[in-house]
Amino acid sequence: MLKAELIVKSFGDLKVLKGVSLEVAQGEIVTIIGASGAGKTTLLQILGTLGKPDSGKVYLKGRDVFSLGEKELSRFRNREIGFVFQFHHLLPEFTALENAAIPLMINGTSFDKASIRAKELLDALGLSDRFNHKPAELSGGEQQRVAVARALANDPSIIFADEPTGNLDSANSESLHEVFLHLRDTYNKTFVIVTHNSGLVELADNVFEMKDGRLINHTNGQNDIVTSEIPDR
Repeated sequence: MLKAELIVKSFGDLKVLKGVSLEVAQGEIVTIIGASGAGKTTLLQILGTLGKPDSGKVYLKGRDVFSLGEKELSRFRNREIGFVFQFHHLLPEFTALENAAIPLMINGTSFDKASIRAKELLDALGLSDRFNHKPAELSGGEQQRVAVARALANDPSIIFADEPTGNLDSANSESLHEVFLHLRDTYNKTFVIVTHNSGLVELADNVFEMKDGRLINHTNGQNDIVTSEIPDR
């Protein structure tokens, strides 16, 4: 589903990613852990095409995403990739239904048809009685589930999540974990999740740690460094 090769990224003299490589199979939940400032979010943004590496390749479903033009990449991102962030980023003036329908309308779907899809998703996420509620009228857990519905609107191939439970209490965090598991097990959805949440780490198929600009695979007790042979300089 996803393959990254030799990703390098620097900000000024600070080299954040030092030749990181990663492969994610369809239907996997992969978590990336590590200290604050280790480069986890930078890597996630590059994998999700929201940022570009200084060098390296990212392939999604076999497509070399950074070889695409800006307009083509934008269309590809909206069609194939879903995002869930620590902050839900829902539009406050719109209802849960309207927020969930927005990605479809950006793709040219009429509001009537987009609403049908949004209702299906919100219903599947336990929000059938919240269609017409605005974000301020929803709990934190409900807001984040609306954000998940929005991420799924275009039936993306992969969902990237950056600290999705960071603003949730333990009960709502556990509820969101169950949502991710349900989406993987029922719809074969693929997730790459940056998190400090031990519960999310425990449910992952593969666990990686970002450390010193490199990825270390901790799955099944492994400590394999997943990088290129690019030396530190």
